[in-house]
Amino acid sequence: MIAFVKGEIEHLSDENVVLDTGTLGYNIRISENTAEKLAAMNGEIKLYTYTCVREDAFLLYGFLNREELDLFKKLITVNGIGPKGGLAILSVMTADDLRFAIMAGDSKAIAKAPGIGAKTASKVILDLKDKIRPDDVFLYRDTPASDAKSSSGEINYAKEEAIEALVALGYSPSDALKAVKKANPAPDADTETILKMALKNMF
Repeated sequence: MIAFVKGEIEHLSDENVVLDTGTLGYNIRISENTAEKLAAMNGEIKLYTYTCVREDAFLLYGFLNREELDLFKKLITVNGIGPKGGLAILSVMTADDLRFAIMAGDSKAIAKAPGIGAKTASKVILDLKDKIRPDDVFLYRDTPASDAKSSSGEINYAKEEAIEALVALGYSPSDALKAVKKANPAPDADTETILKMALKNMF
């Protein structure tokens, strides 16, 4: 219903921000991670929003980028994870950390979120592991879109192929992804180059 809200911060807490758009003040629920980032920002900001309509409330949930919003939407499809639970998880984990945990089957990391037990954390992994791709972490970094992939998208394919090769060698998806990220290959690096660089980080 409301795709985003742009305005200046009128009030900020760990759980909410009020954005002054000039004529209206929007009360938007946010994660603690988002609150920390907003505290360091000045001037006009833009939050992408998810609208939750209930019989007794009309609630907005805000995110600094579309990718985190998309991850939040995936989270709330899991039985037992509502919007409050989704924000709780994103308050103790960054979007990248959550993707790592899902890929690695690390339910303990997810269960650190308030109100999220071990059973629910395991269900998050079970329900979302097929919806998270290894190259999502590269595609959704806080870098300009032009740096995230080449015009043809080859850089993401090369990284994904390198990750798949490491997994085939016996490494876990999480370790493989971290090694490729740490390698920080050039935008035009091919799969073989990325793989060699990543293997150096495995030892």
